[in-house]
Amino acid sequence: MDKKATKPIHVYTTTYCPYCVSAKKLLESLGLTYAETNLDNDPELRARLSRENNGWRTVPMIFIGDHFVGGFTDLKSLHDAGKLNELL
Repeated sequence: MDKKATKPIHVYTTTYCPYCVSAKKLLESLGLTYAETNLDNDPELRARLSRENNGWRTVPMIFIGDHFVGGFTDLKSLHDAGKLNELL
């Protein structure tokens, strides 16, 4: 996989979320950089993100560019299927 993403990756997390940790480790293992926003102290942003993404409430919330990927399992599935590079 080409390690240079042409679209920015943004991961919305909370402090004690094991799936958030796994998502960040996967991205780092692929050599991909990402921006992270912790939602612990911003329930308004979390609620807005949920409304904008068909009611998705859990974290991580992963975006590649403007595309909402989903959570860790979705990110891993895209990677395992060889489709992550297409989004980048």
